Amino acid sequence: MTDNSKTHDIKTLTGKLLLAMPAMGDTRFQKAVIFMCAHDENGAMGIVVNHPMQGVDAKELFSQLDIDADHVNENIVVMSGGPVEKARGFILHSNDFKQEDTIEIDSSFSVTGTVDALKAVATGDGPEKMIFALGYAGWSAGQLDDEMQQNAWLIVDPDQDLIFGSAPDDLWTMAVKKLGIDPGMLSMSAGRA
Repeated sequence: MTDNSKTHDIKTLTGKLLLAMPAMGDTRFQKAVIFMCAHDENGAMGIVVNHPMQGVDAKELFSQLDIDADHVNENIVVMSGGPVEKARGFILHSNDFKQEDTIEIDSSFSVTGTVDALKAVATGDGPEKMIFALGYAGWSAGQLDDEMQQNAWLIVDPDQDLIFGSAPDDLWTMAVKKLGIDPGMLSMSAGRA
């Protein structure tokens, strides 16, 4: 009889939001809201959706990529998606947009990470709702599961109104409240019950 308990222990967090607990020691994830794009026995990948990059203008970034930025929405905020591959862009978006490399996460959200997707955004052919981020958060096999055991993250079901309709500065608080928790009641120190 083969022991597959390690495989069965993993509960996928794909399509969920991770909310950093106030005691998070890594300042890069202070009050971070991370949309989980993938999570399995090989590791995990997510995009921080509430940390705007300071001094990075979307139109300027598009121009640097030789994309005509004349029609780029001036309200696009470039997020710091995480510390891994910070020069790589990702669009977390509604499912009304699909390209060959688009990965559908669930019935409401997809992610696309190509320059062609940015060109579609620039011409007005992109998704109706989107967040643009540079970089991503990544975990090796078992690493995120260990962090979950240490109570480093809260898990929330996302919805488009929360993700695309909340100001980045308010997103963490709004997501915590969605759980029915008063954000002021969360402990600043880590611990286990």
